[in-house]
Amino acid sequence: MRIIAGKHRGRKLAAPAGQTVRPSSDRLRQALFNILEHGKHEIELEGATVVDAFAGTGALGLEALSRGAGRVSFIENNPAALEQLRQNVKVYDEAERADVARADASNPPPARAACDLAFLDPPYRSDLGAPALIALANQGWLKHRAVCTLEIAKAEQFMPPSGFEVIDERTYGAARIVILRWSDEAATASSTAIK
Repeated sequence: MRIIAGKHRGRKLAAPAGQTVRPSSDRLRQALFNILEHGKHEIELEGATVVDAFAGTGALGLEALSRGAGRVSFIENNPAALEQLRQNVKVYDEAERADVARADASNPPPARAACDLAFLDPPYRSDLGAPALIALANQGWLKHRAVCTLEIAKAEQFMPPSGFEVIDERTYGAARIVILRWSDEAATASSTAIK
């Protein structure tokens, strides 16, 4: 597994042994960043504030830093993955632009700053995607109009929570990428209508 593009292009990314984490494949990361940077909903990565939830090795967040993101917050709660993630951040000399938090992405701590972009890569078939999106929004991790990417199993059911609009969806082998846009105004309007 390697970083695909940017200043760290071609550098290896270490992962813990065994089945502790399931890093996004190089092919999938390349496809995802192509969609983000060159698709119909272009995202400006240069200087962006990013959260990498269920971070594992930090592959998505480190790829974003390599491509010019300004700051990435990594959220991971598995001890082995967390240790490897911290080591990867150190090896890539990105400690000044990275925050690593030991936390459950479906129950994250309050954000220090709202993010432009969120990566979510929960365990397949865990049904944690929607609860994590809601929790990140509720804890202030998402700016209005933030883009969120969710990697789930190809056949996994997913219903976007209130305030999240699906703007793109692609399948790559056993994985499905759902790209959503967050609107705090839409969520507020929806909750007001329910009352």
